[in-house]
Amino acid sequence: MALIAANELKRKLLIAVDGQPYVVLEVFFASPTARGAATMVRTRLRQLLTGSVMEKSFRSSEKFEEPDVELVPASFLYSDAHGFHFMDEKSYEQFTFSAEAIDADRGYLKEGVSLQVLKYNGSPVSLQLPQYVELVVTSVEFGLRGDTAAGGATKQATLETGVTVRVLSSSRKAKSCVSIR
Repeated sequence: MALIAANELKRKLLIAVDGQPYVVLEVFFASPTARGAATMVRTRLRQLLTGSVMEKSFRSSEKFEEPDVELVPASFLYSDAHGFHFMDEKSYEQFTFSAEAIDADRGYLKEGVSLQVLKYNGSPVSLQLPQYVELVVTSVEFGLRGDTAAGGATKQATLETGVTVRVLSSSRKAKSCVSIR
């Protein structure tokens, strides 16, 4: 495996620090004013397994390994009392995430939706939903008359998965599908 030097760090790069996988969120290079002092690289890192964010400084001479991380296509199959079940589209292997691991994304999961799964050392650790998910609007609250004149009026819409989102009000009937970003 190739080593990554601290002065080669950039945003969205995956590195291993103390044996744990991190993604680089921000990088700032601090050049010293004293002679002979080493350039410092200040970073903000997000731990891939826990999601925690930390700030850490490194000397420019430090090197990092690339973690064994890969993004693989997967499909959402179904959810039950045991959790949310997915299938790796390459190996057809099925795996489950707990409801706590899915958290806020559960409102945008519909059976059959394709997404990306982040695997660390061969086991799935997190999901990456597609940028857009098409869901059917099941109910919409009535907008107030005159709210649309300013152009910023919104109302609540309930989607087929049960999640409630704010949508722009309009004088026309609500569309049967809405793209959620």
